[in-house]
Amino acid sequence: MNLRPKLRSPPLTALSIPSPPTSPLPYSSKSVLTKMPRKCLLRPTLVLAFLSLFALYSFLFYNPPNYNTNTSINLDNRSFRFVDDNKKVKIYMYDLPRRFTYGVIESYAEARGGETVGSDALLKYPGNQHSAEWYLFSDLNRPGDQRIDSALTRVMDPEEADLFYVPFFSSLSLVANPIRSATVNVSPNRTVYNDEQTQEALMEWLEEQVYWKRNNGWDHVFICQDPNALYKIIDRVKNGVLLVSDFGRLGANQASLVKDVILPYSHRINSYKGEIGLENRKSLLFFMGNRYRKEGGKIRDMLFQVLENEQEVIIKHGAQSRESRRMASQGMHTSKFCLHPAGDTPSACRLFDAIVSLCVPVIVSDYIELPFEDVIDYRKIAIFLDTYTAVKPGSLVKLLRKVTPERILEFQKELKKVKRYFEYEEANGTVKEIWRQVSLKLPLIKLMSNRDKRIVLRDLTQPDCSCLCSNQSGVHTTL
Repeated sequence: MNLRPKLRSPPLTALSIPSPPTSPLPYSSKSVLTKMPRKCLLRPTLVLAFLSLFALYSFLFYNPPNYNTNTSINLDNRSFRFVDDNKKVKIYMYDLPRRFTYGVIESYAEARGGETVGSDALLKYPGNQHSAEWYLFSDLNRPGDQRIDSALTRVMDPEEADLFYVPFFSSLSLVANPIRSATVNVSPNRTVYNDEQTQEALMEWLEEQVYWKRNNGWDHVFICQDPNALYKIIDRVKNGVLLVSDFGRLGANQASLVKDVILPYSHRINSYKGEIGLENRKSLLFFMGNRYRKEGGKIRDMLFQVLENEQEVIIKHGAQSRESRRMASQGMHTSKFCLHPAGDTPSACRLFDAIVSLCVPVIVSDYIELPFEDVIDYRKIAIFLDTYTAVKPGSLVKLLRKVTPERILEFQKELKKVKRYFEYEEANGTVKEIWRQVSLKLPLIKLMSNRDKRIVLRDLTQPDCSCLCSNQSGVHTTL
């Protein structure tokens, strides 16, 4: 029961109305009695009416000012939101030895016949689907006033930090040494790059750092976007926040949705710049990629078999190249639906190529995990089909033909709304969202750091309560 007293206007009693004077007046007592009550009753009535109108206006039209530390302004239709740096999560980026950052880029270029450059500023990170490590590194190296509204602020004093970022280019390191090294002219005076040795050297350096030892790595952030990145030392860094594309190559005791962040691949084709519509999308379904993959990717060959003779379906085998990217751009920009089957792992860059093409993704990957699902409802932008349904002859195409033009336009509208989350080069895009996701891990990190200092370490046959395993149960078909 609410005992708070209600504030009411006092009643208009005789005590609140002035009594007529007792001294004789130059006019009759009758005129006094008729005028005085009218004057005193009219004023409170007008006041009450005014207050009632004011209250109604306030309820319908008044927006109270925002007195928190965040302020939004709009300049030339561009929205900016300023966040008090004191409220942000503070991150310290290690100044790693050069061999783990620019040295990896240099080794990659030299292994492919590139010339040595005189300055790190002249080194160019090679464009690939795992470029997130470069974008995050570059973002933290920008001046603070260029990182407006980021959930994290970089600090130069590690004592102030909540989190520690380890900017090792782990995905590039994995492929820095060409697969066919015999085809590359290597100087006898130059040591051939070795990813495993580089990983071990990183771990040796890290284990000497006082801040790594302080919380057993729980407050450290690593990026390992390629499914095989950091494979040599993954068990030694698994306490940290891992920025990954999926959990396809990671064990339940190494990665989880609770402590880690799923990243989108960098899209490899040009974004679609046109408006939503179906006039220029003549093909029903498009796919271009490697037909033969390992593990869950074996579904691709089965899909080729049931789709390659279907009308209005374009399905091609092709490896990564400049020409194949050009053809893929044209195909995705002119198709209503784009197929996304599993590859060697549940996720692949083709999904994100489709999203920025406004081509409705058709996801056939039973164990896929998707980025940023707290802000994106993928059922609004994609169609999910379980493997069994997708490989039944005629089933997939029949389902897609039933989707009405109006429904496809709804998908496209939603794709356009969320497209920015998959644009690494956009100021309000992928990088900003990744840091927001990382900042949300801080309460868990503090919990696990404190918990880790009191429990007895044991080898468990099952993941402990700190782990929420990745999708092991499949997906619901959404058509």
